[in-house]
Amino acid sequence: MNTDPNLYDYNPYSGRPKITWPGDKKLAFWIAPNIEFYEYDPPRNPKRPGWPRPSPDVTGYSQRDYGNRVGHWRLMEMMDRQGLRGSVSLNVAMCDHCPEIIEACAMRGWEFFSHGIYNTRFSYEMDEAQERAVLADSIATVEAATGQRIRGYLAPALTHTTRTLDLIAEHDFWYTCDLFQDDQPQPVKTRTGKLVSMPYSLEVNDVITYGQLAMDPWRYADVLKRQFDQLLREGEESGTVMCIPLHAYLVSQPHRLRAFETALAHITGHTDDVWLATAQEIAGHFREHCWDAVQDDLDEKGLRAGGTAFDAWAGS
Repeated sequence: MNTDPNLYDYNPYSGRPKITWPGDKKLAFWIAPNIEFYEYDPPRNPKRPGWPRPSPDVTGYSQRDYGNRVGHWRLMEMMDRQGLRGSVSLNVAMCDHCPEIIEACAMRGWEFFSHGIYNTRFSYEMDEAQERAVLADSIATVEAATGQRIRGYLAPALTHTTRTLDLIAEHDFWYTCDLFQDDQPQPVKTRTGKLVSMPYSLEVNDVITYGQLAMDPWRYADVLKRQFDQLLREGEESGTVMCIPLHAYLVSQPHRLRAFETALAHITGHTDDVWLATAQEIAGHFREHCWDAVQDDLDEKGLRAGGTAFDAWAGS
């Protein structure tokens, strides 16, 4: 039985090489609006249905469509007030379905990374050719719409195969948001490239706090402030990362947005110590300035286990 997929080497949080962010900032902060399209009647995946309720599920479909019709616009205006750029987790079909949103984000200088084609097309059971086609389409579609070469990946609906990490590294993606093991960027053990595991967070993701925990908006704002304060304190020793993943059909509801803005105002009130960045900027800095030191540290401590992710599953 294989108990460890060997995604990354173990290195205790304490005693790692110090991460220094630009300007000697202690914490790198980024915000990830998920801009998604949920098909009304998607092809059925053998491992997971597209919707939890039987078709026709007009309730789930229209609830998520609220984000594209109203929520993203409200969120963009609020982030403008706080001087924040987004790193968009993008279902790339949105470039065709709602180009107005993509254009508005691009005009603001936001980053885009791939969240698959649709959030109702899962990676489960894809063969290698299909996965490669998704990646190639993601790169080409976003580049045609915005001029940007995407560097990050979050698998659609957090669904993967054992090939996914190797394939995105091979396609010169710089970071993955699919691993949740750390509060600092860490190298992922892929066959090629320098793929960074970027802290993304399920703990402060509004899908969890609102969708699963039914959290009060002011309680959510308090959670975000405490998450930030703790990571900022720890960043005095070595740079940390905080991400807030968002879904506009949840966080941008009228009764929730003001509470959320107070949390962002708390964060942006600490710019002497906080790097307000995009995920690509954080990954690029880590790859250039920290990657080699982390690898050397693993060697010195005898912690490098060798091999790459999912070696034991190769050929299966």
